[in-house]
Amino acid sequence: MHGIWLDDGKLTLRGDLPRVELPIDEVRIRPTLMGVCRTDLELMAGYYPFSGVLGHEFVGMVEEGPVEWLGQRVVGEINSTCGRCRSCQAGRGNHCRERTVLGIVGRNGCFADSFLLPQRNLLAVPDGVPDECAVFTEPLAAAMRIPEQLDLCPGDRCLVVGDGRLGQLVARVLARQHLSPIVLGRHERKLVLLEKYQIEGTVDRTRIEEQGFDVAIDCTGNASGFEVARRALRPQGTLVMKSTYAGPLQLDASALVVDEIQLVGSRCGPFAPALAALSDGSIDPRDLIDGEFSLEDGVAGLQRGAESGVLKVLLRPS
Repeated sequence: MHGIWLDDGKLTLRGDLPRVELPIDEVRIRPTLMGVCRTDLELMAGYYPFSGVLGHEFVGMVEEGPVEWLGQRVVGEINSTCGRCRSCQAGRGNHCRERTVLGIVGRNGCFADSFLLPQRNLLAVPDGVPDECAVFTEPLAAAMRIPEQLDLCPGDRCLVVGDGRLGQLVARVLARQHLSPIVLGRHERKLVLLEKYQIEGTVDRTRIEEQGFDVAIDCTGNASGFEVARRALRPQGTLVMKSTYAGPLQLDASALVVDEIQLVGSRCGPFAPALAALSDGSIDPRDLIDGEFSLEDGVAGLQRGAESGVLKVLLRPS
């Protein structure tokens, strides 16, 4: 079996991966389209000591498992949880201490000929949703986590710091919530994509720092985005961190205390609403696709995804 393997920061295309026996309550999925995520790139940089097959954004077909799932086109939640611990019993399964995470923690990912997930993680993709949209379900769900965490009102002033893959989706989710976010970016090409959603974009950081936002969301994927977001907030504002990155973050903790800034970490989100938004067309992410590579050329695809200014890179099995 072929797969994109990460070990000690090095990527290789392996053709000798074993086809492991299917555990009870799991299914085997043959991916039809996969997405390169910033987290994949940060794992390559040492964000977390993962060794195995990369990848967690996918749409695919169930090729082995319970009869009711066979042949179904699916997406799937990436956290595989125990269902027994205190976190799981309290409805916080995404923070299960025993969890594995597809292509991130203790479980081989989707950048392969096939991979495994628990059947309880699966959602069937409606017929009207093309693969090129369905593959965005996981990052769109992550963007939809923010309205779950914050009690946002239409009058709230929201800033999205970062015009990349995740920042684009976060801004579109907020606009769908009848908010009027402003996106601070670095690339006019990317900011233009927001115009059809009536979302304002700017590259003028000085102007942003003077506005005093209620909420600032760091989607930059680098440590500098935190300070930009913090400086844009009013006192008692909320800073949402969507970025994960290798290396330490230096911050002025006293400024957080003095201004009484609320800091919110935000990770995985709800798949069903994300899939519904893709199905009804209220969010169409296909304009974010910047390139497609075969799985056999997946190492080059990940390298392309790491280049400055590149949005979503997809991998497709040959």
